[in-house]
Amino acid sequence: MRFLSPSALLFLASSLVAADPVAVSPDGRVQIELSLRDGVPHYRVQFRKATVVDHARLGIAWADGSAFGAACAIVSAEPATIREEYTQVSGKRRSVVSKANEVVVTLRETGTKRTWVMVLRAADDGAAFRYRFPKQDGWETPTIASERTEFRLPADATAFALPLNGFTTSHEKRYEAKAAKDVPKSYLLGLPLTLALPDGTFAAITEANVNEYAGLYLAPVGDGNFAARLSPSPKDKAAAVRVTLPHVSPWRVIMLGDRIGALVESDCVLNLSEPCAIADPSWIKTGKTTFPWWNGFHEENVPFTPGLNTATAKHYIDFCAEAGIPYHSLDGVGNTAWYGGPIVPYQGTDPTKAIAGLDLPAVLAHAKAKGVKIRLWMNWGAAEKHMEHAFPAFQGMGIEGVMLDFMDRDDQEMNRFVRKAVKLAAECKLTVTLHGCPQPTGLERTYPNLLSHEGVMNLEYDKWDKLGIPPEHEVTIPFTRMLAGPLDFHQGSFRTVKPEAFKPQNKAPLVMGTPARTLASYVVYQNHLSMVADYPSAYRGHPGTPILAAIPTTWDDTKVLDAEIGAFAVIARRSGASWHIGAMTDRRERTRKLPLTFLPPGKFRAEISGDDETAKFGLGFRTEVVTGGSTLTLTLAPAGGAYVRIVPVK
Repeated sequence: MRFLSPSALLFLASSLVAADPVAVSPDGRVQIELSLRDGVPHYRVQFRKATVVDHARLGIAWADGSAFGAACAIVSAEPATIREEYTQVSGKRRSVVSKANEVVVTLRETGTKRTWVMVLRAADDGAAFRYRFPKQDGWETPTIASERTEFRLPADATAFALPLNGFTTSHEKRYEAKAAKDVPKSYLLGLPLTLALPDGTFAAITEANVNEYAGLYLAPVGDGNFAARLSPSPKDKAAAVRVTLPHVSPWRVIMLGDRIGALVESDCVLNLSEPCAIADPSWIKTGKTTFPWWNGFHEENVPFTPGLNTATAKHYIDFCAEAGIPYHSLDGVGNTAWYGGPIVPYQGTDPTKAIAGLDLPAVLAHAKAKGVKIRLWMNWGAAEKHMEHAFPAFQGMGIEGVMLDFMDRDDQEMNRFVRKAVKLAAECKLTVTLHGCPQPTGLERTYPNLLSHEGVMNLEYDKWDKLGIPPEHEVTIPFTRMLAGPLDFHQGSFRTVKPEAFKPQNKAPLVMGTPARTLASYVVYQNHLSMVADYPSAYRGHPGTPILAAIPTTWDDTKVLDAEIGAFAVIARRSGASWHIGAMTDRRERTRKLPLTFLPPGKFRAEISGDDETAKFGLGFRTEVVTGGSTLTLTLAPAGGAYVRIVPVK
């Protein structure tokens, strides 16, 4: 809902008087302003009166050789107040409130006389801007060659950069911490780009509401300045976006907070996205799923040969029913998809028919009898070719959802496909997860059947990478990639070793850490379709299994209790009247003292699963009675963690 309040009317009057249009957040700490410097539009972002983005250029280059952002004049500046309240079906909190102030600035190019619009928005948790392109006589279907948007950042800010090999990428790389001025000009950076600012505050650059547009990347150009790069069309490298006017760009987002935890708690990306397009989303259910591909279809002491066959699928379904895991996924083994043909490249196989030896009707009947739902992995090419008939067929079979994989692009054509697939899946009451993809951009608000994204180097690399996934990486991604939205990570293994004992192996992979760390990851990472990725025998009889199965997969609230990028993360999330705390550390042992001031009045029982080398399975348990005035002490082993469930005492 949008309206002009008395304060907005005052804001309107002041904006028309001011030389430079400006939007100020409701709490007054965030400010974004537009100015003309020699006629060229620039913007500046300030947080707590400190400059975060300093007079950076705005502009669009068109394929016909013209541009928006040459010499121009401001025609008008119209402010408004934004206030929305909505329910997020799956997220870091269920009830979301969005409050912001906005100014819509119309500009006219001095040369071409074309008009265009900049929308500036300031919320308490960040600033954002986007381009609007009005329809104009004789100029209705232009092509964007590139964006001239820049982000001029403090040169001595620490940037947590994700260097990529190019625009064709799964975004599965390691982060590098460097001064903004020292990020090599040869790098192409994925989003979000997290920044520790000189004054002790934090920022992150990302994008939101990408619709009929190309994905955004950043290229360092020196002295802390980063230039926008749009993912090019694979058919025409000189054309990034083909538009029909009127059109609007995605939001360019600068998340802001006085502590790194504030960025994790923010709903900034969702708030800048379109409202839910599903009339009744009550059918959407989050949950955990098995995923045999990760463990290489390994199993022990079973009377069948594990693989893509009916016996293996039924074995997993039996485990899911026994352990309380709602979903089992059919995926692939080696380079063979469950529907036949290679996993990559996709070669046209019909994904509604299973490979010989895998009796899909029998598997579905067994799952139904056991109260377990089936999910299906698909190469995105299979969906592109077959989804018009496959998705309705899946709905008829009782399939719960699909994973689409190996997009490895986010140009305009691929972004169009993803939106179309998620929309069609919603119409067929299928949930979706994305692998081989970039970071989320808020589409899960519009289509909450989109439960999770990969777009991160995760525990699958423990299968083949000699460095594996080290503990410091695991406590970097909550404050980088996860800022954009849900994060899938191939979780669940209790086959943990100390970092120095790690070695990659394809079957039954090892992971660095402790069982308590594995449990903690289900709270630290926002993941609404988290994996239980190991084989059934690895879970049966393990004391962590019933705890893992009972951890919720969506939340009513989220608070970051203690954190340092690349060092440790302690995150609390609420589900109903219960709170759940996950704590993870790097290679150093840590003791964290946590005030429980977020608890409401009353007594609570804290059930603590922590590191204990003397205990069987290395997992120790203790219980404390706590209140909002208590301080909870957690001791984390090197590469360790702790999981805490806090429930009211009746």
